[in-house]
Amino acid sequence: MKRALIILAGLLLAALLVLAGYFSGRRHLQTSSAQTRSAMPTADGSGKKVLYWYDTMVPQQHFDKPGLSPMGMQMVPKYADEGAAKDVVRIDPATVQNLGVRTAPVERRVLASAIRVPGTITWDLRQAITISARTDAVVSKLDVRAPYTVVKAGEPMAELLAPQWSSALAEYGALQQAQSADAKDLRAAARQRLQVLGLTPADIRAARRGSGAAITLHAPQAGVVTTLDVREGQRVNAGQTLMTVNGLSTVWIEAALPQAAAGRVRSGTPVVVTVDALPGRSFHGAVETLLPDVDAMTRTQRARIVLANADGALSPGMFATVQLNPTPDAAVPVVPDDALIATGTHTRVILAEGDGHFRAVSVRTGRAAGGYTEILDGLSGGEKVVVSGQFLIDSEASLSGALERLNDASVTPAPATSAPMPGMPMGDKP
Repeated sequence: MKRALIILAGLLLAALLVLAGYFSGRRHLQTSSAQTRSAMPTADGSGKKVLYWYDTMVPQQHFDKPGLSPMGMQMVPKYADEGAAKDVVRIDPATVQNLGVRTAPVERRVLASAIRVPGTITWDLRQAITISARTDAVVSKLDVRAPYTVVKAGEPMAELLAPQWSSALAEYGALQQAQSADAKDLRAAARQRLQVLGLTPADIRAARRGSGAAITLHAPQAGVVTTLDVREGQRVNAGQTLMTVNGLSTVWIEAALPQAAAGRVRSGTPVVVTVDALPGRSFHGAVETLLPDVDAMTRTQRARIVLANADGALSPGMFATVQLNPTPDAAVPVVPDDALIATGTHTRVILAEGDGHFRAVSVRTGRAAGGYTEILDGLSGGEKVVVSGQFLIDSEASLSGALERLNDASVTPAPATSAPMPGMPMGDKP
């Protein structure tokens, strides 16, 4: 009886061991199958292998199945064969359309060449004449008593009383009736002395008709007395400045040119000038020269422009708006300003190559005008560039490594973000 119980206990133990081995093997098989299935790429209706799904607004988050992202956006698949072509990324065409990605062709056109800059009207210094004393004298009378008095040519301006003039005039007058050759030579020498003392033939004739004690100075040209340095009754020395007369038949305009625009302006460039004080009027002239100095504060270069001012409407000190019209350049490739992506180190654009394929291209830009920017290098014309929605394509390009290849930087790519585990919030990593 006891022997039978021992045999029965052994059979039960063997049966338990067999059952434990069966269930353990089945569980291991199920675990292996699940791991094998999770390691295999999934596929959508197109038959392509899908690596993961992601939200285009947050492309760094990866999910293992389609649906809505935590932001409520429909997720798109990332295929295994995308990004195989160098610098090319692919975005689902439906997504491109939904986000309103717009493109524009790279055109060849002549950029607007007109340049508008501020300017200031100044005196034409070529018309400035300084009147000075040729000898020691006393200002016995001033006909011009205030600066900025308008005078006509030949108008009396001041009377000077000079002892040297009086003696020289008396000597010249005493020799007028002389007939001998020596006396004529002395008379010629006396007249030359009067000219050296600053007396004109008109002054000599006027002095002979008068007392000869005072000489009247006349305006050498029509204009404005810009400086008046003496007063009536003042004693002046030889060479001392009495006054300055500036003509107004022409004026200068000094226009401040940015350095980028100064390179396109040459001597003879036509200009049109307008001033707020004279609405409806415009003045035409030309650039005479570019002054060789650059303002240290504004970093601008001055252009000197000569304008005719026959009626004296333009007064020095007025502010003006100067429009310069350089010779138009040849047609160049241009892109809309919105197409440019500036990174701080270089500038790039996104080319649309059709069927949802995009490529980042580095470009070198030139001048800009009218909403377009000149492309000096990188594009030749005829391509299509993205002008809106670049954030989506730029993010995708960065995600796929296209920008690293564009920059020729050997950067080790970061490991892919794993899909969320069951029971964890979407976007969290285990």
